[in-house]
Amino acid sequence: MLLSVLPWLLPSALAAQPAAPAPISAPLRDLEIGQLNFLHTTDTHGWLAGHLQEPSFSADWGDYISFASRMREKIEEQGRDLLVIDTGDRVEGNGLYDSSKPKGIYLSEILRHQHIDVITSGNHELYQHNTSEAEFLTTVPNFRASYLASNIDIYHPVTSELVPLAPRYRKFTTKNQGIRIVAFGFLFNFNGNYNNTVVQPVEETIKQAWFQEAIQMTDVDLFLIAGHVPAHSSEYRAIYREIRKFRWSTPIQFFGGHEHIRDYAQYDSKAVALASGRFMETIGFMSIDGLSTSKQPDTSSNPVFKRRYIDNNLFSFYHHTGLDHDSFPTEKGRNVSRLITDARRALRLDTVHGCSPRNLWMSRVPYPHADSIYSWLAKEVLPDSLKDENRGSVPAVAILNTGGIRFDVFKGPFFQDTAFIISPFSNKFRYVKNVPYEKVQLIIEVLNKQKKVLGAPREDVASLDSLAPPEKLSHSSGALSEQESMAAVYGVASHQVPLISRRDDDSIIPGYTTKDDAGTDGDDTIHFPVSYYEVPNVFQALLSADESSPPETVDLVYIEFVEPYLALAAKFARLDADIPKESEEYMPSMGMTELIIDWVQKHWKCE
Repeated sequence: MLLSVLPWLLPSALAAQPAAPAPISAPLRDLEIGQLNFLHTTDTHGWLAGHLQEPSFSADWGDYISFASRMREKIEEQGRDLLVIDTGDRVEGNGLYDSSKPKGIYLSEILRHQHIDVITSGNHELYQHNTSEAEFLTTVPNFRASYLASNIDIYHPVTSELVPLAPRYRKFTTKNQGIRIVAFGFLFNFNGNYNNTVVQPVEETIKQAWFQEAIQMTDVDLFLIAGHVPAHSSEYRAIYREIRKFRWSTPIQFFGGHEHIRDYAQYDSKAVALASGRFMETIGFMSIDGLSTSKQPDTSSNPVFKRRYIDNNLFSFYHHTGLDHDSFPTEKGRNVSRLITDARRALRLDTVHGCSPRNLWMSRVPYPHADSIYSWLAKEVLPDSLKDENRGSVPAVAILNTGGIRFDVFKGPFFQDTAFIISPFSNKFRYVKNVPYEKVQLIIEVLNKQKKVLGAPREDVASLDSLAPPEKLSHSSGALSEQESMAAVYGVASHQVPLISRRDDDSIIPGYTTKDDAGTDGDDTIHFPVSYYEVPNVFQALLSADESSPPETVDLVYIEFVEPYLALAAKFARLDADIPKESEEYMPSMGMTELIIDWVQKHWKCE
């Protein structure tokens, strides 16, 4: 494997956003260009400005536009092809999307400037009525035939007719090689969508006549399945098996997402899947050699697949394009970077509310470690700030899901953007009066036992895995054994640490060390791994109560998202209360994001 460091690229190289840190130089693995090549993003969640506190991920969407353009030039000069893929969850998770009113008014304009050949929806595009309508009315038209929705329908905002969110599939031929592709766009079997959309189970969709006709076409060199679906999943296995019933030798390339991890799955020698991380940390790269084409049909083709997970920084981009600070940027890329800067300024995302005295981690330390972000919330933020004046001094226990917290807190300035990065969702708090304290503890135990207690998910309640951060799904899915996951977890269960320090003895810095079905050489940047600890589905905070001497009854306070799970767990705990019918609003004017900002302003002063 080729390794190289660019000696002329020093840490002073500039990222596009003015506040972004310069990337840190590190050893790199080269890309292996093939006959057909792909760039892939997924689960970007509004992080189009890049990571402004982490050098390894400091490139923005404008830089990515320049990178895709320069890679296309490089590849097409060789007579080969490049396709760009995005597999959803572009919304919710960053102030660039979540802090505008209405949400997303800047994001769609920034996003659309990237040329994307196949784009799909994620589950976050469907949680809210206005979000799914914006997807249908704005994002789908922006990308026209490139947007595919094989198993998603929407009630038309004007006619109320149930219609496909976007075309079911697309057949096209690549520009240079003449590779004939049939592409689909899927979402996993999601049932948490708002009632203006319908997600058909994958296993039902693949039995429909249109899908059967598409996979039985004879003049196809590659089936391309893009989707917001884990690389290792029953849904992708079902699609794979259905195609193989009729096309046993045609290559299949899957692109996935949702679990927020770098992952690669091999189904057979001619069928693979790539997932490319989260939050604009990773640009996935795939290449395929040995494909049949319209110019050279060959039913016995023997494809060779190569994958690479590119750290989203200018150091990687310069290296892989062979360009530098002066020759790399494109005019469109620079213009989009300016759009991002202007949007951030308009939204005041760089406003400093306080300064964190330490790093707070989602999964780098075990819960309830003092440096766990969940411990900080449970012991400091919630007891101090989550108090409904109408309830006076009535003791309470708050239950929150760990998946509602999306990112770490870094030592130093706590920005307006930081609050939305940590907690982007608009859920409010609710409560039920006079719940026995012992029952609350039993409910928490039930919610954290997962399927061992509640069994398979019901139609009206998603799997309890949905309560935890998406990264945890890679452990519960059985993609790797527990021992393998803990040994190489930074790449397998994609939690985050700030990449701001290097070892004294060499140029290797902490970061992704991915282990997947193809081995351990997938990351473009050579890193050393960091620790990972699994977190529970939910955690609790005692409000106006003493843990050493708890009261007999409490107000059971919870974030709205957990309500259906809480109602089910309450039945197992034999709680004599009907949730949600007996619940009321708790601190009606305060959501989690506002509560965190208020606490930081009061307690974390900058020196």
